[in-house]
Amino acid sequence: MNEAALVRDAPASQADASLAEITAKRRGLLRRYLYQHPRVMDGVVVFSYALLVAPTVVDSVMSGAWLAAALLFVVAGALFFRRSHSVALAAFVAVMEVAVTLLHPWGSNVSAGLWFSLYAVAVVHTRRFALVAMAAATAPLALLYLLAAVGPMENSFVHDAGGNPGDFHLLTSIATGATIALSNVIATGIGISVRQRREHEQEIAAWAARTASLASVNERNRIAREMHDVVAHSLTVMVSLSDGAAVVVRKSPDRAGEVLGELSRTGRTALADMRRVLGVLRDDAGGTAPRLPLASGDSLAKLLEGFRTAGLPLHYSHTGPALPDDAAFQLTVYRIVQESLTNVLRYGRSLGRVDVGIVRAGSTVTIEVLDDGAGVPGPGTSDGGGPGSGLPGSGVGPGSGQGLAGMAERARIYAGTVVAGRRGRGWRVCAVLTWPADEPAEAPQPSTPTARHT
Repeated sequence: MNEAALVRDAPASQADASLAEITAKRRGLLRRYLYQHPRVMDGVVVFSYALLVAPTVVDSVMSGAWLAAALLFVVAGALFFRRSHSVALAAFVAVMEVAVTLLHPWGSNVSAGLWFSLYAVAVVHTRRFALVAMAAATAPLALLYLLAAVGPMENSFVHDAGGNPGDFHLLTSIATGATIALSNVIATGIGISVRQRREHEQEIAAWAARTASLASVNERNRIAREMHDVVAHSLTVMVSLSDGAAVVVRKSPDRAGEVLGELSRTGRTALADMRRVLGVLRDDAGGTAPRLPLASGDSLAKLLEGFRTAGLPLHYSHTGPALPDDAAFQLTVYRIVQESLTNVLRYGRSLGRVDVGIVRAGSTVTIEVLDDGAGVPGPGTSDGGGPGSGLPGSGVGPGSGQGLAGMAERARIYAGTVVAGRRGRGWRVCAVLTWPADEPAEAPQPSTPTARHT
């Protein structure tokens, strides 16, 4: 979980870099150095093999079996190619070890070359292929010891100088063959384990990259949706207030002051929302701009008051318990009401009444915005009017339908739906949300309208 937290909000390239750093730290200083310098690691492998077969080399030289010692040196040199030609190396080493055993029986660690070559095969190839290669490479040498114990080659090997009985020689041959097979199995198993761990790291890196990319797309969509809500609402209200102030200032200067104050407040609220959405770190005072969601209690009341000031004959009612005490849920309700009323303000004509109703019954919250105005048909709707239509001569062009799509996206987060369309002469938006963390339904309270005309 900690690794995922490091890359959850990062771009894909940063996620890959973070996982690479975590993996490098896990390896430790020595393993990290050898991983970064593969040729040095190859040298370590060759040196380790030389140490393991050194007693056999010395013994073969002293006994006059120079060819066996030479073949062991050839195997040591061939181990430098274990990365690029792992399968060919395993086959070559298997043949060389049989030859060395025939030339100098009972040498110590003669099969060590297969350990490293089979490990390289298991790291590069699939598990099934590695097991088949291990069985094929182990069979010749193990069979050789078996034939040396009970078979036509029983008398061809040099028996123990102390004159041990044949039973001892049989047990030694069987034990040697079993040890060779078991050591090859262990080497192959280690290689398979390393391969699986590397594949797992690659899967995590790919998952982190996909998650980071998806998070980036979701964040861009969220910012676009929030910016649409902020800009569309604020500019629409400010344009309406400006037009109204130009008329009112000549008739009622006091009323004009109220309208201009609301205009200023709307602009400042829009700037604060944009700072919050875009994550601006410094505000005008040089401090930190707030990033938390809007508190929907007082903000919803202020939103409705702002629309009244802008000229909407707004009536509001709330039925049932209060909204869930969850900032994200309240913000969803706020944005749906905001977008619906913004569309009414932009496209509605000859408005006599706008009703906003919120009904909470158990885990269901229903939001309904209904107006009795008429809109002009536009490409954003199927039957004309309402959101997505434009007003001639108003400077407001046909809508793109992004507002309705944004409301639907917000509703889907809470397993909800949004239905918008003409109802009678006006336009109706109805959103149904589900709050799963709710307690059993409470008895609905009588509707308490809090409305006033402007």
